[in-house]
Amino acid sequence: MTLADVAFDTPVEHPFSYVVPPGVSVAVGQRVSAPLGRAERVGFVVALREGDAAGLKPLLRVIDAAATVSDETLGLARWIAEQSLSSLGSTLAALTGPAMLVASQRQVDGARSRGPSMSGHPRLKPASRSDTEAHAPADAVPMPDVFIGAGRERRLLERVATASAPALVIVPDVEAAGRWTQRLEKYGAVARLDSGVDDETRAHAWAALAAGNARLAVGTRSALLAPLPTGATLALIDEHEAAHKPPGPPRMHSRDVVLGRATRARLRAALTSATPSVETWWRADSGRARLVAGEVSAWPIVQIADTRGILKVEPLTPTLARAMREALAAGRRALLVVSRLTSALACDECGAIVRCPICDVAVAYARAARTVSCRVCGRETPAAETCPGCGGRRLSPFGWGVERVEHAVRRRFPKARVARYDPEATRGPRAERQRAEAATAEIVIGTRGALRLFGPGSAGVAGFVSPDQLLRVPDFRAGERLFALLWAAAERVAAGGALVVQSQTPEHYVFAACAQHELDAFYRHEMKFRGELGYPPFRRVAIITVSAPSPIEMQRLADDVAAALSPASDLVVYGPTEARRGRARRIVVKGHADLATRLADAMGDFRRPRPKSRGIIDVEVDPVEWPS
Repeated sequence: MTLADVAFDTPVEHPFSYVVPPGVSVAVGQRVSAPLGRAERVGFVVALREGDAAGLKPLLRVIDAAATVSDETLGLARWIAEQSLSSLGSTLAALTGPAMLVASQRQVDGARSRGPSMSGHPRLKPASRSDTEAHAPADAVPMPDVFIGAGRERRLLERVATASAPALVIVPDVEAAGRWTQRLEKYGAVARLDSGVDDETRAHAWAALAAGNARLAVGTRSALLAPLPTGATLALIDEHEAAHKPPGPPRMHSRDVVLGRATRARLRAALTSATPSVETWWRADSGRARLVAGEVSAWPIVQIADTRGILKVEPLTPTLARAMREALAAGRRALLVVSRLTSALACDECGAIVRCPICDVAVAYARAARTVSCRVCGRETPAAETCPGCGGRRLSPFGWGVERVEHAVRRRFPKARVARYDPEATRGPRAERQRAEAATAEIVIGTRGALRLFGPGSAGVAGFVSPDQLLRVPDFRAGERLFALLWAAAERVAAGGALVVQSQTPEHYVFAACAQHELDAFYRHEMKFRGELGYPPFRRVAIITVSAPSPIEMQRLADDVAAALSPASDLVVYGPTEARRGRARRIVVKGHADLATRLADAMGDFRRPRPKSRGIIDVEVDPVEWPS
């Protein structure tokens, strides 16, 4: 009988086999419904074969009227699943659109009555995987273009709009999808593939692309596998954004999917970023991507205010206060960026950040236990009483929060319209009220999300109250994230305006590169730091998190995982260490380009069903956010 191997959106690595009822037509790449456990689940047919039907249950329904995923795309999905240690079914479910059309139910119902009995619970048998190797890179693949500098999105828009081949633009969120749809609509109809439209509209858009009836399309991460012909453009907006790697499988950054797909399907990859990720800059520096610079834009006056020994009772230095007064007098708005992070230690006298002597990342400070610990190697020590640099005795995790800064600003500028905007901490109607107030305020005090309220060149001054807190985050990407934030704020300041940075480490290369308006100055220092200590892009990193019902079981399982990894000589294993305030154990692993494959081999026993196991093992390869 004809058997269908179906991959479901579950953590199970292998697909399951079902009987295709007589008279039912089904193809690889179609969605079907089938019994799984005690429920009916929807999955993708990933293989069809002839075989013994004994003990197998039949498919229940055919969901799509035609295949949604081509053989080529299925091969790409297998590669994504393998590199992210995700299941194939979860990968397909996350990166494809809704069902195109519902097939006739009577077709399956009539055939089902002639198939094997459906009584009782289904007997499931793992199917053998076929064609699991990733497609070999295609010849004559165009080099990816990375649009940087002023007007980068406009230049990409012009290229996409004037090209004869189709183009798919991937954006980080639904709000950006709406903006890009409006921008592209002047050049023709746009197929929208994100959740900002209903499922029926998305399904029709997906079908239009597949049929060649749509030339322009916009989508978020879920559209990464949308059908495109050879030679089409696949564009990624703000490739450095962490939003391109949200929680949930497949845990692979959209940038890597775009570049991998472009190579395999001979597509033209185009990325935009004001401050490219270090991985992308390194790719361009090594000749595997091309930086496309724009015209030279006006840059604000950048002033670095030294706050060593001050900023205890007042969040505004004279430099920042004066710049704000000048902006308000000129009828321009002011933006104050405040961090919500205070988890690391720094010296109030010299500004030095307490770092791990092994990994050179800021250590996390536990106030109750008076200890510091490294989130990479797990080294934990009592908090120092004196600064390791200058010997000063004023080490503190202090910081200025949004609310505290607001009170101080209202006292200093009693006649100005002041609003607070902290979208990361506020949801629902209250967030909408905050946004409405901030949209018309003269002074906006907020976290990173407040930048969305300002367009390019719309602010008279942007001030960073205490950005050192962002450098203290126990993450090797801390400098990269702060640099991107500073640069984004500078782009929102009008010509002749000012960017004021108040810092205890005014000589840091992150601030110097921003003041000099030189991208290369930042990446030169950052790549040296990463290369010396073996951080991405020079080596790959994975975080393994283990949890279990009891501390004893959790520690035992974590020790078992660490023991399974230790024989691999090409892996550097740190841990297990405590995570999530004692609710989990964490293991950090460094490796080379084949890290995902090495992890899969070493942890093979843990990825298969283990009846005696009572824990959960979560693996994330190439994390962009270091967990707390």
